[in-house]
Amino acid sequence: MAGDIMGSYGVATLLLCALFLRRSDRTILIGAAVALAILAMTVAPAVAALLGGDLGRLGSAPSEATTVVYASGDPSWLAAAGTRLTTWSFVTAAGGLLSFPAHLMMLLGFWAARRRILERPREFLPLLRRTAVVGVTLGWLTGLPSALAHVGLWTVPADAVAEGGALALLQESTGWLGGLGYVALFTLLAHRIAARPAGPGRAARALAALGKRSLSGYLAHSLLFAPLLAAWGLGLGAHLGSATMALFAVGVWLVTVVAADALERRGLPGPADALLRRLVYGRGRPAARPGQGSTV
Repeated sequence: MAGDIMGSYGVATLLLCALFLRRSDRTILIGAAVALAILAMTVAPAVAALLGGDLGRLGSAPSEATTVVYASGDPSWLAAAGTRLTTWSFVTAAGGLLSFPAHLMMLLGFWAARRRILERPREFLPLLRRTAVVGVTLGWLTGLPSALAHVGLWTVPADAVAEGGALALLQESTGWLGGLGYVALFTLLAHRIAARPAGPGRAARALAALGKRSLSGYLAHSLLFAPLLAAWGLGLGAHLGSATMALFAVGVWLVTVVAADALERRGLPGPADALLRRLVYGRGRPAARPGQGSTV
């Protein structure tokens, strides 16, 4: 699914850059406020259904599951590719234009980048601490109902967890809160590690290496997940539960950490990151040195 999300984010980036990149901070914050207002109106029916105990009034249980629209259960690689191409076209266009959580996060990113909050965290520690506490707390709380329903600790109508259902809508519309909180939390952790007299340890350097090759690492997840989990590959996805799937995901992530660390030691960029830099900047711009972060 990484390619689908990346296409959507690409469209959203082009749209927001055209509208806001050279605008004032005030205009950017107004745009973020508009996106937040739209999100609030979108999630309001789900909150009302949750508080009112009428979780079945939204959504439609017979709607297509993601295993259908992403073709993970199709045993034919060619047929799955055709289905995914159709899904990709819709997700890229509609998601890029209508994904208001992404729009909100990107606009906040514009605003934060102008102040170099991530590069100079010492100057913004109170803001980062508040964002980490509030964002992570709200992200967990708004995702908790779906998690309880998924593991069977809370029995809810099938419509509630279907596409457009109350719990699904709540989770999809508020997940950005946790994302924003984790950005702040990891920035605080990085600041603390960098301030240690001994400097970053081996594990921290390996994580930083993956961060500098984030695009390659992100795409590697799909390249590793798809042939192992999908029905047209080994089909392991049909035999893994929530816990074993989580362990599998952690294992795949660890593989990307080790690979990124190996590239860092050899002074090599991530292949996808290098390609993107070439496409954006052309051949004239040198690649980032091993000690530098990616600034695509």
